[in-house]
Amino acid sequence: MPVSSEPSEGHLMPEEVHLRLILVSGKTQDFTFSPNDSATDIAKHVFDHWPAGWEEERVSSPSILRLIFQGRFLHGNVTLGALKLPPGRTTVMHLVARETLPEPNSHGQRNREKTTESNCCLLL
Repeated sequence: MPVSSEPSEGHLMPEEVHLRLILVSGKTQDFTFSPNDSATDIAKHVFDHWPAGWEEERVSSPSILRLIFQGRFLHGNVTLGALKLPPGRTTVMHLVARETLPEPNSHGQRNREKTTESNCCLLL
């Protein structure tokens, strides 16, 4: 369950995960969550507590909000605790509106398929 949408004062508590979410527009907002919160929980919390400065980017449903961490989309059931985020620090993630997600290993599958192709050429 999300703890707060405001940054904590004083020291960060170890059972809290601090996220700075960035929109495509570059606007940011800090949120505090529990390590047990999933990507779906975070999307719903952000949707329900949409920051005043983000009104132009508001979406119609929390189901299209997606988190990107270290260049990868987080699927709905992934919890913050599973990501092993560094304690006592604010972690930055991107928040985007997207209807569907690629399959978890689709990028890796494409890379494997490419390695089976022949890369030879004919010189005349």
